[in-house]
Amino acid sequence: MSEFTMTIGGQRVAAPATFGVVNPATGDVHAQAPDCTQEQLDQAMAAAAAAYKEWKKDEQARRKALHDAADVLMAKAAEIAPVLTGEQGKPLQEATFEVIGAGIWLKYFADLELPREVIQDDDKAFVEVVRRPMGVVAAITPWNFPLVLASWKIGPALLAGNTMVLKPSPYTPLSSLRMGEVLRDVLPPGVLNVVSGGDALGAWMTSHEVPRKISFTGSVATGKKVALSAAPDLKRVTLELGGNDPAILLDDVDPATVADKVFAGAFQNNGQVCSAIKRVYVPQRLYADVVEALAAKARSVKVGDGMQEGVEYGPINNKPQYERVSELVADALNNGARAAAGGKPIDGPGYFFEPTILADLSDGTRIVDEEQFGPALPVIPYSDLEDAVDRANNTHFGLSGSVWSSDPDRAAAVAEQLECGTAWVNTHIALAPHQPFGGLKWSGVGVENGPWGLYGFTDLQVLHRSKR
Repeated sequence: MSEFTMTIGGQRVAAPATFGVVNPATGDVHAQAPDCTQEQLDQAMAAAAAAYKEWKKDEQARRKALHDAADVLMAKAAEIAPVLTGEQGKPLQEATFEVIGAGIWLKYFADLELPREVIQDDDKAFVEVVRRPMGVVAAITPWNFPLVLASWKIGPALLAGNTMVLKPSPYTPLSSLRMGEVLRDVLPPGVLNVVSGGDALGAWMTSHEVPRKISFTGSVATGKKVALSAAPDLKRVTLELGGNDPAILLDDVDPATVADKVFAGAFQNNGQVCSAIKRVYVPQRLYADVVEALAAKARSVKVGDGMQEGVEYGPINNKPQYERVSELVADALNNGARAAAGGKPIDGPGYFFEPTILADLSDGTRIVDEEQFGPALPVIPYSDLEDAVDRANNTHFGLSGSVWSSDPDRAAAVAEQLECGTAWVNTHIALAPHQPFGGLKWSGVGVENGPWGLYGFTDLQVLHRSKR
């Protein structure tokens, strides 16, 4: 892999030290990323603060710059995608789609309206509510979709007139660094700064005096730390955190038909999706058939190095997550669960794990109650629908969920009972730029995407003009 550099004030910046980036398909370090120092972070924050003064003034220039950034990013998809596959593990085709998807998200926000709302216009006064930029945004992104999730933050933040310092996960810094490199000549210096480093860098960012907003996507545990770090300075926060998404199958589904769709909703990106299906509740009468249909699908898919043609699912991204999935599956099997498919790591190098369907288990098992974030799906029988809904809701998480039925209206009535930010009917992980995405309870604070996501990067100002 070629050298990767940070982008600070529009300049190519190395660091005094680097850290190794592991290719999860081999388990070996395959590249080095710059380890940003505290002084370099100060420089990035200062560059963003300086750029903000001019960037906030010209909305049309911001829109054009976002369109240009999207065009350049999509044109470089063939160059950036192998970098993403090498550090994240996903198949090359999916990595290409992610780069293009990031461009699509940027274009959506480039064209989104920033309305001024007139709330009074009479003989006394003309009163508007105006949305103003906040200043500098500190953005911290995760390792499962480093580029597209960065675009969820970059697009609305920059359109609103903010500038940004972006830190990707230390497991997947390279694709974001490369994105920063290709956008250096598109965005004015300091508008988008990209730095890389470990957990210490994230802590420095969230406690830094410059940012007025922190946008974080990641784990619940880290999200709580971000909120605590932001509190003394009253920084605004958007937190998109974990999920333990239930899928409830009603008693009129066809197991053969629904299994492929449920499998896709659970195993996309090898199960490493915040809003993926993490547990499935199935009527007792259909249980055996659904389990076998899901298991047959799991046994049929091709797992391997994402750079190889025909691979559908790559490795788990990193060793700690690989060990966590292995531990949760082993715990379930040790407590009476049955592996209808898979159930163990795949022999050989890298962090590969068999696509796993777990049966004969229930709530109270760790892999049902916790977020596994990997290629293992527990399937739980139920005899009473109301009880299944109660069990689905009996969690600290509340990101999303789905209900499946041959009667969409009936399914929608059940879906409305789910305590989650997004409730899908006969689909799952159906995300789009115009659709708000966020969680209830421990799954997050605020939303991303759509005008609602844009508004999260603004402050309200009342502009009151007296007519007397």
